[in-house]
Amino acid sequence: MSELADRKCQPCRVDSPPVAASQRPALLAQLAGWSIEQAAGMDQLRAQFTFTNFAKALAFANRVGDLAEAADHHPRIVLEWGKVEVRWWTHAIGGLHENDFIMAARTDAALRN
Repeated sequence: MSELADRKCQPCRVDSPPVAASQRPALLAQLAGWSIEQAAGMDQLRAQFTFTNFAKALAFANRVGDLAEAADHHPRIVLEWGKVEVRWWTHAIGGLHENDFIMAARTDAALRN
């Protein structure tokens, strides 16, 4: 696992600070294939993963779901034949927290497992 994936998620509240714009490039550089996109007026981390069939895509989506439950931090997961789109953001602050980058790194690690 990457150093980012090994970090501990912090409890997040409405007054938790978002990741500063100056910190984002360094964090994003540790994530292969992820981008920051606006959706519903909020910055979100987004990646799409491709698989050779539905069963493999579903298994990956379930691994990401298990990671999310363990961290009590939940993404948007869109599953379709051979593809899984994952978006991480922190609902409580309406944008990106360090936890989102940590969970994106864990998502990448789940792809390798």
